[in-house]
Amino acid sequence: MAMAERRIIVGVTGASGQALALETLRALREAGVATHLVASEVAIELMEHETGVQRDGLEAMADIVHDDADLFAPISSGSFRTMGMIVVPCSMATLAEIANGISKTLLVRAADVCLKERRKLVLVARETPLSLVHIENMARATRAGAVVLPPVITTYSRPETLEDMVRHIVGKALDQFDVEHRLYRRWE
Repeated sequence: MAMAERRIIVGVTGASGQALALETLRALREAGVATHLVASEVAIELMEHETGVQRDGLEAMADIVHDDADLFAPISSGSFRTMGMIVVPCSMATLAEIANGISKTLLVRAADVCLKERRKLVLVARETPLSLVHIENMARATRAGAVVLPPVITTYSRPETLEDMVRHIVGKALDQFDVEHRLYRRWE
């Protein structure tokens, strides 16, 4: 992929785990991957509540920011080439919309474009416990081509802090795109 196309869409929804979005944007910038951010309004509110980071702080971490209501943004078209998209964290409501092709917002439309263009779509699905509806939507999204990557804690890397666990999860997501990083210690 040409350097101009070394870009990933980062979708942020209103699910708990907003630190995952911040670390994803930071790690992608460090890896030299351009980011196109689209965040829901609930994500913006929850970001401030969970992390203290306000809208301008989140948006400053991305290369390009898109309004979730702007269905005419470049990322809504398959002709706009990307490495794919990561939705982090991904609410169960957003996962249901993606799994069922309900594209009422730019975030979900961009995910739908990744599926139709056979680009990588990683959904860091955040909820526990899971209902059968959640599990069926995860299966449907997986059959459509998405990778469902719940933020499951790790122990083999011997995390000492919450930040260690966040970095591990983000590293596992970036592995899906073959983005080099040093976010966690690999098994040897």
